[in-house]
Amino acid sequence: MQSDNPNLKELVHTLRHDYLTTTLEKETARQNPFEQFELWLADAVEKQLYEPNAMVLSTATAVGKPSSRVVLLRGFGESGFVFYTNYKSRKGLEIEENPNAALLFYWAEIERQVRIEGTIAKINEEDSDAYFASRPRESRIGAWTSPQSCVIESRDVLEKKFNELARQWKEKSIARPPEWGGYALKPEIFEFWQGRESRLHDRLLYTKVKSDWKIERLAP
Repeated sequence: MQSDNPNLKELVHTLRHDYLTTTLEKETARQNPFEQFELWLADAVEKQLYEPNAMVLSTATAVGKPSSRVVLLRGFGESGFVFYTNYKSRKGLEIEENPNAALLFYWAEIERQVRIEGTIAKINEEDSDAYFASRPRESRIGAWTSPQSCVIESRDVLEKKFNELARQWKEKSIARPPEWGGYALKPEIFEFWQGRESRLHDRLLYTKVKSDWKIERLAP
């Protein structure tokens, strides 16, 4: 299949961008990676980046076959990075098989990315209930509507079920589906990346050592 743009392959081959915004120094970085992450996330929010809480979640099957998708960060702290989904979705089933996973935040406008590796577990039901109740009503109905990651006949099937549930639950409270809730990835490794000139990027690796964090500089 030929591209409509005959120059696209050549363009992709030659795309270049130099990074000149700022630096990331081991001497001035926060000793706690959660504090460093909060500092960078706050900067992304302040600069009004589009969905600064969007993150790539990578999971794998028991035999190591990986898959990735974008989810939204809904909370973070020493106990982990929290997101919500359907437990029976592909990512939910892979987490059940293999709790090892990774997150990636990429903020192109400020030339930064953060990689986080660790293990995932479900959060408690009370917190999942509280977050579900805070969602817009349409989103709550949508959680009941979609058998996430399953093959469906058409979009019409979804819309018909959504409309039926909306009529059924009109002016009624909507409980959280039993197969929907939150997960938290508890970090073991952080890597902060700051783009630099000539591809000599700054990379700081934080590794958990008992109750402390070791910081090392990586080659770009």
